[in-house]
This record gives sequence, C-alpha cells and structure tokens, in this order.
Amino acid sequence: MPNRRTKGKNLLIILAGIVLVSLMLMTINIRHGKSNLFFESVVVRAFSPVQSLFTNAVDSISDVFDHYFFLVGVSRENERLLLEIDRLSRATNELLEKNKQRERIEKLIGNVDQKERPLVTAEVIGRDATQWSKMVFINKGTNDKIEENLAVMTDAGIIGHIIHASAGTSKVLLITDSRSAVDSLFQETREPGVTVGTGKDVCEMKFVPIEANVKTGDRVLSSGLGGVFPKGLMVGRVVDVVKKKQELFQHITVTPSADLSRLEEVLVVLPVKENDLVVEEDS
Repeated sequence: MPNRRTKGKNLLIILAGIVLVSLMLMTINIRHGKSNLFFESVVVRAFSPVQSLFTNAVDSISDVFDHYFFLVGVSRENERLLLEIDRLSRATNELLEKNKQRERIEKLIGNVDQKERPLVTAEVIGRDATQWSKMVFINKGTNDKIEENLAVMTDAGIIGHIIHASAGTSKVLLITDSRSAVDSLFQETREPGVTVGTGKDVCEMKFVPIEANVKTGDRVLSSGLGGVFPKGLMVGRVVDVVKKKQELFQHITVTPSADLSRLEEVLVVLPVKENDLVVEEDS
C-alpha cells in the first residue's frame, strides 16, 4: 500500500504534466497564429484554485513577516523608552536628594550662631564597622583647615571630636565611644562633671557629688574645659539617676541630644584665632 510520501510525489508529477502539456499546446497555438479560447479557459479554471492557494500562502507569509518586523520595532522602541524612563528617574532622584541635602545644611547652619565660632560643613561618608568602636568618617580634612581635637556637632548638639585628619577626610570619635570624655556641667545647677562614653547608645556623667541636685530631664552642656569642646554646646539630657549609699558620686545616664545613628551632615568647629578675638573685641 503506497505511503503518503509516494502519493505526494505522484500528485506533483501529475500537476507538472498538466502544466507542461498546457504550455506545449499554448505554444503550438501561438506558432500557428491560432487562439483556442475554450482551451485557455479550461486551463485557467483548472489552475485557478492552485494559483489562489499559492497567492494566499504568499500573502500570509508576507503578513507574518510584516507583523514580526513590526513587533521587533515596537520591542526596540519599548527598550529605548524604558532606558529613557530609567535615566529620567535617576536624574530626578539625584535632584531631589541634592535639594534635601541643601535643606538639611541650611537648617544645620541656620540653627548655629556662626558669629561665635567659625564652622566647616562636612558630610558623613562612612562608619566604623566594629561593635565596640563608635566612629564616623567625614569628607573634609587638612585641606579644609581640619585638624585633630576639633569639636564636631550638629544643630542638636555635640557628636564627637576629630582624632585623625588627612588631606581630604577625617575620623570622628563619637561621644558614646568608651574612649570619649567631655567636660560638662548641668545647665540649671551649673554642677560640673565629665560625660564619658559607654560603648553603647548612651553616656554616663561621672564625678557628680552624691549630694548634688540632679533629676531626669536636666540638660547637660559642655563646660569649655579641656580645650576641645567650646563652652555651652548641648551634650544631652539626663535619663536616669541612681544614688547609692556610702558612695561619693551619683550614677547618671545621659542620652546624647544629637541622633548619632542618623548622621549625614555635620559641623566642625574651627579654632578661634587670636586675630579674630581682637577684631571681635574691637568691634
């Protein structure tokens, strides 16, 4: 029993034979100057379905390719638009971030009296990774007149002091670091003490006599002693007071007034030169 492939070949041979015979007959008629309209009509009718099928197939294939190339063009245009949207989005975010930073710096500077002390604005660019150390890095250094043992603050208060300065960066030891000590006093009673870091998120006020009147909520300021922190800068507030019998000093916990976990821009307090003091006195 013949298979499908054999049947297909036979059909093609028959069609080819019909076409060949038709062409031969048409050629003979043309040579003799005769025209057999009946024969031509039969041939046209016989091959009309085949021609229509072929034409439709070609048109369908053409439509498929046209649709494919259209989709390719749309895809490329979509990719271009997505890239443009991404670029505009990044540009918008950068602009918003710059505006936010400018607003923070204006607020930072606006809340500090720069007439009393010269200040340099700096940006926090890094933090120390160790758990027992509390330090940050800023993007200003000796090129900006930054040197060791200068106080660093925000508009809320002291955050620490410079312990190392290079040409373009500096390292700041935060007041919560266990190596930090700030000569301080209570704003209300003027009782002196030393605010030291604990290595955690709070500080302790040391060397405050047991009989001193201290309560939660009291404000702690820098006393100006020691030569690092100018007098009158906000250090923090008292959050806990413990008095133990037979002890000379109270156990006082102070929380920094500045949020040390969210530092972005800070102010470095530059030293006041003697010439500046003379000018201020003369004025």
